[in-house]
Amino acid sequence: MKTRLTFKENIFIGSMLFGLFFGAGNLIFPIHLGQTAGSNVFTANLGFLITAIGLPFLGIIAVGISKTNGLFDIASRVNKTYAYIFTILLYLVIGPFFALPRLATTSFEIAFSSFIPKGSGGLYLALFSAAFFLTAWFFARKPSKILDYIGKFLNPVFLVLLGLLILLAFIHPMGGVSGAAVSDNYKESVLLKGFIDGYNTLDALASLAFGIIIVTTIKKLGINDPKIIAKETVKSGLISVILMGIIYTLLAYMGTMSLGKFEVSDNGGIALAQIANFYLGKYGIILLSLIIIVACLKTAIGLITAFSETFVELFAGKTYVMFATVVSIVSFIIANVGLTQIIAYSIPVLMFLYPLSIVLILLTLFSGAYHDSRMVYQMTIYFTMVAALIDGIKASPEFLVNTSFAQAVLAFGEKYLPFFSIGMGWVLPALIGFIIGFIIYKTRKPGYQTH
Repeated sequence: MKTRLTFKENIFIGSMLFGLFFGAGNLIFPIHLGQTAGSNVFTANLGFLITAIGLPFLGIIAVGISKTNGLFDIASRVNKTYAYIFTILLYLVIGPFFALPRLATTSFEIAFSSFIPKGSGGLYLALFSAAFFLTAWFFARKPSKILDYIGKFLNPVFLVLLGLLILLAFIHPMGGVSGAAVSDNYKESVLLKGFIDGYNTLDALASLAFGIIIVTTIKKLGINDPKIIAKETVKSGLISVILMGIIYTLLAYMGTMSLGKFEVSDNGGIALAQIANFYLGKYGIILLSLIIIVACLKTAIGLITAFSETFVELFAGKTYVMFATVVSIVSFIIANVGLTQIIAYSIPVLMFLYPLSIVLILLTLFSGAYHDSRMVYQMTIYFTMVAALIDGIKASPEFLVNTSFAQAVLAFGEKYLPFFSIGMGWVLPALIGFIIGFIIYKTRKPGYQTH
């Protein structure tokens, strides 16, 4: 039995993990942050990195040290019912109901929308998304090959293409950083604003989903000791987040420098297209199209794989290929017939799930201090859940927010939850729940079953 992975194997797994995380959104958000933060880009980027790479890294470590098979087993430390609901909701949001359709539509919009006649977009989107999900499904059918597909092939191709564009931007900068204009929303609380913007990557949620892929891959390479698996998970995860942090930072500064030639764009996708066109003309759009499609495709393969492997565990008797097929078809349908509405309804779920995910990661990391006490998990999660539900209501579509019930709930949040106005109203309730659970754990009689 192997007692450690080789450095080459760690590099490949780290490359695979980076490839799983780094989709189109991870390209777009730091560039837009750079444009809006202007000369405050250093502080804004620092806040962004905390949530965009810090939390995902902690999530990967949590799965590695938990000695479990993934998210469902970790969430079961609260109770089985919660584990089923939380796991299914999380995978639906980062899978067919939000992230997967967004991968297809984002890559289509950036790569092809400018070349398509008005009025024909629906047909071409259908053709593109069909080809996109068919390709992703084909590669995801055999999860044992995911290290080869992503770590050894797709991710290096992506890095070479993106590296070319970044290199041009820094060799021939469009403008400076110190004198760049700062948008209104980045003039105050810059670090915190960057922190909240890091939510957009979805990577803290994805880390809990992708953790099972990393652990499974390490096992297939001959490592079976849980302690060694945890150690190798940390090493591979560190390689991934360092690479992500470097690229996020370069993209953010590239966005700021672009203000020397362009106004702040509505989103990072527009800015990225403008930058590519500025340096390479029509060839820049071709290069950008390749970057976006490869980025989205490798993340789609990972999401389909993680979704299918987890649902096989949740629902015995169903096959992996069946779930991979279903999630690909549903994602294709949503990408074509209702993504805007799905996004509107998914964001409240996302705001509900994010605090619960962060708390679950932290509880798992420090579980040795209370021996996986079910009481500590339950109290912390239940208190967090109340505040997270209020955050979800706040992010709901307007017709729900304007109801008398929602207004009463939001008024309660504004009055009694510190940091509620900036989306962090869950922090104090989570802390209170943890303290209560820990006190109960400490005062229980020795031998009381805690998990």
